[in-house]
Amino acid sequence: MKGFKGGMHQMMRQVAQMQNKMKKIQEELANQEFEGVAGGGGVTVKVNGNNELTSVLIQKDVFEAGDPEILQDLFLVAANEALKAAKEASEREMSKVTGGMSLPGLF
Repeated sequence: MKGFKGGMHQMMRQVAQMQNKMKKIQEELANQEFEGVAGGGGVTVKVNGNNELTSVLIQKDVFEAGDPEILQDLFLVAANEALKAAKEASEREMSKVTGGMSLPGLF
């Protein structure tokens, strides 16, 4: 039983180290911006690693075209592209810590 306790202590220490690394990665990702573009650059959306919109740029000619449905569609495409880029970066960085092991609910 004594060996098990030492093994458990070692495992708990490794889990704590993994948590610290993951927290650091999350903090770093929160400070990064990810960009999505639609309509040939007509609409650009940026998000941070916390999946918060940080910037929306709509080119004047797209705005002046006067078709709200197209503008809405372009915005959605650009926003989803930016969010996808942020998610992929998060998954890529977290998999470095977890060794590719899927840990539901962590990211």
